[in-house]
Amino acid sequence: MSPPGPPTPDPTSAPLASTSATSLSIWGWGSLGLVLFLVTFGPFAIFYFAFYILCFVGGGFVVTLLFGKSNSEKYLEQCEHSFLPCTSVGIPKCIEEMKREARPIKIDRRLTGANIIDEPLQQVIQFSLRDYVQYWYYTLSDDESFLLEIRQALQYALVQFSARSKETDWQPYFTTRLVDDFGTHLRVFRKAQQRIAEKGDQMKDQAEELVDTFFEVEVEMEKEVCRDLVCTSPKDEEGFLRDLCEVLLYILLPPGDFQNKIMRYFVREILSRGILLPLINQLSDPDYINQYVIWMIRDSNCNYEAFMNIIKLSDNVGELEAVKDKASEELQYLRSLDTAGDDINTIKNQINSLLYVIKVCDSRIQRLQSGKEIDTVKLAANFGKLCTVPLDHILVDNVALQFFMDYMQQTGGQAHLFFWMTVEGYRVTAQQQLEVLQSRQKDGKHQTNQTKGLLRAAAFGVYEQYLSEKASPRVNIDDNLVAKLAETLNHEDPTPEIFDDIQRKVYELMLRDERFYPSFKQNVLYVRMLAELDMLKDPSFRGSDDGEGESFNGSPTGSINLSLDDLSNVPSDETVQLHAYISDTVYADYDPYAVAGVCNDHGKTYALYAITVHRRSPNSEETWKTYRRYSDFHDFHMRITEQFENLANILKLPGKKTFNNMDREFLEKRKKDLNAYLQLLLNPEMMKASPALAHYVYDFLENKAYSKGKGDFARKVPPLIQKTYSDPDHCRVAAPIDDNVDDNIPLRVMLLLMDEVFDLKERNQWLRRNIKNLLQQLIRATYGDTINRKIVDHVDWMTSPEQVADAVKRFRDAFWPNGILAETVPRRDKAIRMRTRVAGKTKLLEVMPDELKHIIGAETTRKGILRVFEMFQHTQLNKRMVYVFLERFLETLFPQNKFHELFNKLHSRSKQMQRYKQRLHSTQAPSLQKR
Repeated sequence: MSPPGPPTPDPTSAPLASTSATSLSIWGWGSLGLVLFLVTFGPFAIFYFAFYILCFVGGGFVVTLLFGKSNSEKYLEQCEHSFLPCTSVGIPKCIEEMKREARPIKIDRRLTGANIIDEPLQQVIQFSLRDYVQYWYYTLSDDESFLLEIRQALQYALVQFSARSKETDWQPYFTTRLVDDFGTHLRVFRKAQQRIAEKGDQMKDQAEELVDTFFEVEVEMEKEVCRDLVCTSPKDEEGFLRDLCEVLLYILLPPGDFQNKIMRYFVREILSRGILLPLINQLSDPDYINQYVIWMIRDSNCNYEAFMNIIKLSDNVGELEAVKDKASEELQYLRSLDTAGDDINTIKNQINSLLYVIKVCDSRIQRLQSGKEIDTVKLAANFGKLCTVPLDHILVDNVALQFFMDYMQQTGGQAHLFFWMTVEGYRVTAQQQLEVLQSRQKDGKHQTNQTKGLLRAAAFGVYEQYLSEKASPRVNIDDNLVAKLAETLNHEDPTPEIFDDIQRKVYELMLRDERFYPSFKQNVLYVRMLAELDMLKDPSFRGSDDGEGESFNGSPTGSINLSLDDLSNVPSDETVQLHAYISDTVYADYDPYAVAGVCNDHGKTYALYAITVHRRSPNSEETWKTYRRYSDFHDFHMRITEQFENLANILKLPGKKTFNNMDREFLEKRKKDLNAYLQLLLNPEMMKASPALAHYVYDFLENKAYSKGKGDFARKVPPLIQKTYSDPDHCRVAAPIDDNVDDNIPLRVMLLLMDEVFDLKERNQWLRRNIKNLLQQLIRATYGDTINRKIVDHVDWMTSPEQVADAVKRFRDAFWPNGILAETVPRRDKAIRMRTRVAGKTKLLEVMPDELKHIIGAETTRKGILRVFEMFQHTQLNKRMVYVFLERFLETLFPQNKFHELFNKLHSRSKQMQRYKQRLHSTQAPSLQKR
């Protein structure tokens, strides 16, 4: 065995050794470099080094990203132009316009053409934009172009509104429609009060019940519309105003601006909620109306008697408690004063007055709360002996006479009273005619036969109507006296005293007969007469029950006069045939329309109708032409319908037209209607039914100037059967309120308002006719024959630039006093509002003239005034009236836009309207089933 040799080297060990040696050298040198780096630069240098490296890497990443994005956009743009259609030219153009600077909008500050109106209007627009738009808009944007566009749209709408206003004829609106709407509103309120009174229940909330009943009556009267939702629901009211304003903007704005919804909505909200709604709420506030009433009659001092009457008549516990609390407060103040000498007597008197007021308030409150309301008239009728008003005073007092007339009609003795009144009129007029005759004879004028003939015709008319065998009803009087009168009429000239003997007997009969005056004093109508005369507490007449002290007054003041000028003594021969028609040919100088002549007399224009008349008798035949105005036809119609009651329902005269009555089409239509009227009037059957009618017809068609006077004989003699005016419970106040009303505006307005305020149509029609005659005389005495022209001038003055500017300034100052938006006025305390109501009623009663009380009665006057005042104490009802006025205003301003149909649609969701249609359908269904 041989010994081991030296070891053989491994072939892989060399490379491993060299590798480990290299790594040791790298780590060594690296550690050495690190140590030298730390020694040289410090220990924080490593952090700086790391930061530099991160910045380098990040910068390279950003550069790469941006370079890739730009290349991508270029590539996409190339693809778009290569594969997509070309874009519209408008888009780049729009973008280019948007990049340009906004050009200033020029606004023309002219609105109406009148600087005095434009200046306050511009301020209203400026304040509206400032307080309703700018305060929030500037928080979103500084660009004023939007605000300027809104202002421009508002100004454009105002310009269009102004142009429409200038083209509108406002006279019919102010003189007819406005008055009719107010009268209709008052009628609805009166009917609602009557309906509640008929129920007779003491309701918990009578105000709410009154509002509901009011709108029930409204829908029954209007038939097509009811405004209950708009007036009672704030949400529906706002919706109604928004819709209305949007319609107005559609009419007034150019199409481009209206299609801009954002601007349209802004303008709509400003108009509806910023202007119209606050204004309507203020005008509908009862407290505001009461304060305005007090301000209007501020020059009148409150009368203690009127104040106590209001307290005693008040049916509102809140009013009484407010007055009582204020009186108690004043009482405590007076008792706390330390006075001596003469002042103590004054204070004692004031304390006694306040104690009396408190006592009356307590008594009235207890009576109302207990529900034991007392009818003062019934109480007075059963209380005992009343003061006696002599018969001769009753016959000359308008107020007292109407109650006695009603009683005589109930007992069947109206013929006696009407005979007495007719003779009074005959006597007065006959004396006047004879005086005129004597004066003409002195001047050498001879008309004796004509005047005596008219006098005899009038006397025969009185005899035939009341004393002849044909009279119905006939005055029951001594036959010997009647026969003596008939003989006198046949053989002697009638004198003013020809009826005195019979009239004296009739007077004694009414005075002594138990059926008439003695029983009248025991009737409730007598007590109501005393109430109207204000004599239940303070009688001014004293007399005995047996009629002692009564005297026959031959010619009392205030009697009814009659005239003989319009009577004709043409005999009524049945063999005479009369034909008449309005011909087409008139004076050539007056024939621009070939229908009627339009004449001008002292500046007054009127139409003249040519009537061709043929009269044929057995021995002769005549033809002539006569010329009559429409007013002549109207006067003639009044005369015959009042004298012959049966003609009122047969003959219908064409209606009047206050304005534009010279229009060609209107004159043509009136001519046809008047022709039809004449043919019906001249019908042989008509003349045969009323033989005395021939006298009036001959006089009207005779070839002479027509003598007016409204047929004083027929007008002054009260008919035996009173006319029944068609006043259904559910109808509007129409424009032709009365056929007997002259074609003048103030008479129509005053009579309409008096009808509705004082309910005259429900009263004796003789009284209403007397009131109408009195108003005619008053108007003519005050204004003469130019009253219509003066009213037209007044309406023009009301719509003049000065008055419109004044109204705009008042509106501006009310909403923006001193240029600052007015804060919402806090609602006044209830007690203050109640005392304001009492003060307003007291003021209204105080300013009522005593003459009005003497004409229609004190009680009727009080009830009428208090009814009107009570109507304004309900916010919902006031809103209804404001909206009616607004609707009529827009219908007048935009007659071509069918606003009437629009309002019917806007109010179609009314609950009352739906109930009415259901009731109407239920009532019509049975009749349809029967068919």
